[in-house]
Amino acid sequence: MCGIAGTYRWPDGKVVTDRLTDTLAHRGPDGAGRYSHPAGDGEVHLGHRRLAIIDLSETGAQPMVSGGLALTYNGELYNAPELRSELAAAGVRFRGTSDTEVLLEAWRRWGTDCLPRLRGMFAFGIFDERTGDLVLARDQLGIKPLFLLRRGAGLVFASELKALAAVTGGSLEVDHAALVASLLYYWVPDSRCAFREAEKLPPGSWLRCRPDGRVERGRYWHLKDVAAEARERAPDGEQPDVTAIVEESTRQHLLSDVPVATFLSGGLDSSYLTALAARHQPGISAYTIGFRAEDAKFEAMPDDLRYARRVAERFGVDLHEIEIAPNVLDLLPQMTYHLDEPIGDPAAINTFLICSAAREAGIKVMLSGMGADELFAGYRKHLANLLALRYQRVPRPLRRGLSATVDRLPVATARRGYRSVRFAKRFLSFADLPEETAFRRSYTMYDQDELLALVDPDLAGTVEDVLTEHADIYQDNDLDDFVNRMCLGDARMFLPGLNLAYTDRSSMAASTEVRVPYVDVEVVKAAFAVPGNRKIVGRQGKAVLKEAATSVLPREIVYRPKGLFSAPLRAWMSRDLAPLVREVVNDGVLVRSGFLRRDALARLVAEDAAGQRDFSKHLWHVLTLEYWYRGATSGSGQSTRLTA
Repeated sequence: MCGIAGTYRWPDGKVVTDRLTDTLAHRGPDGAGRYSHPAGDGEVHLGHRRLAIIDLSETGAQPMVSGGLALTYNGELYNAPELRSELAAAGVRFRGTSDTEVLLEAWRRWGTDCLPRLRGMFAFGIFDERTGDLVLARDQLGIKPLFLLRRGAGLVFASELKALAAVTGGSLEVDHAALVASLLYYWVPDSRCAFREAEKLPPGSWLRCRPDGRVERGRYWHLKDVAAEARERAPDGEQPDVTAIVEESTRQHLLSDVPVATFLSGGLDSSYLTALAARHQPGISAYTIGFRAEDAKFEAMPDDLRYARRVAERFGVDLHEIEIAPNVLDLLPQMTYHLDEPIGDPAAINTFLICSAAREAGIKVMLSGMGADELFAGYRKHLANLLALRYQRVPRPLRRGLSATVDRLPVATARRGYRSVRFAKRFLSFADLPEETAFRRSYTMYDQDELLALVDPDLAGTVEDVLTEHADIYQDNDLDDFVNRMCLGDARMFLPGLNLAYTDRSSMAASTEVRVPYVDVEVVKAAFAVPGNRKIVGRQGKAVLKEAATSVLPREIVYRPKGLFSAPLRAWMSRDLAPLVREVVNDGVLVRSGFLRRDALARLVAEDAAGQRDFSKHLWHVLTLEYWYRGATSGSGQSTRLTA
């Protein structure tokens, strides 16, 4: 896992590439490298910051140059041993044992045709000295990030958006459409970028720059096609062996020349992975979190620690417990910087603190259970949307009466919050809506009217565009299975836009690599070959994964209530952050610029303080957006005018 950067026919390319690479130093503290070569009437410059995981010697250093090809690569190929054997049988001689060299030789032999054969997480740039072509590529599911910016015939790329912002002298203009999207979702979709000129290379795609100025794009893997093909290949009654596939993926993700540890929350996904990993690496370390007792009590949070301890004891795991009692006033701007874009999920703080603790103990690589909920329908929203179909059959007068009753209930008092009331209010906010709209409302922050009331009136058209984009992506499939349609929507939007994004950026801020065995091409194929009625059975989400896990884990772990990899936001907002919220609402940059409306924000604060509604998540994201916007516009001399 590393940081990559480069320029192609860009003015002052060497200086720019040096600065790009220096900005990414936290992603690779083990080494740095540069490469330069003529490209048409300009030059190509590649930079690399190394986090040494496989082949710790100099034969794994980058950029790697061999036989007219130069590669800067971020990621891990878990099928590198198999590809190495195939290439060696064809006569390729390898100098070292790195997967970087395997990728370079696979590219030499197959070009872009090698991409669908790669099993892992990756983003890379590869330059061909003979043709003068530079190709950028990103993994199938968007695990690894790759940002790029084009001006004229020139291109600049990097693993992080902050690197591009640093080398463009404050000339990048904030894209307020992306900020509107971030308000809706509390993250920026992978299809958008917080700066107008910049973009994210889409998952499963490549981009080729030629020295004559031509640019070509290609898609080598598309999730919606894979999902459709998986269902077609799985006739009724013939289902994939989820147990074997998840175990194989976990084993492959342990490939490393340095110690590997796991996240262990005590929930199903991390417990299953930890148990499987312990089979192959007895005594493996695991890291778990707890919260200050008063915060956990106020938030009515489940006691996940006791489950994590049981798993660790049963499987001989070396468990490290970390209490999350952060100075959020200090961590908030720090995390906003590292997250690159406005992401309002406090789980990013948990990831950063866990990875920091692991790194201090000498751990560079960790396994995470990320992705299982999206692929196997494990979120409450999946079950809730199924229940909504039944709720819609309840006579309308009864529904109106129930809604009025729940609306009057408080979500919190001064001493504690009521999770069941929060869930009921959330459910009733979308239970009567059509499928796509209900699904969107079940996990986003605002409905259309609330979002329109919050932002500048001139952005009404932008709000419509953002909502239409969600509908277009959700409906872009050929699946006849409601549960799998939801899973596909999550895997295309929620997973790369939020969970994979904050996991990569938070972990790399601590110079730590996080691997996600559930987000694997073979696991994905298996997941979409499973019909929805085997993913949600009765009121059990992830039923097929739970069935697989019972061969390893005790039932009390498999069928325990779902935990939360989150944070005690209501406690933080009502105590630590209350003065900051008032400051941002009354005199924040977003309010003064006109992007957010003071009266609407004040209503959120008042209703939250009264315990009438739970807006702690909304207000947390307003704080992250405020800090991000200050950083994006400070000292650049750019106007903060609204440009959608």
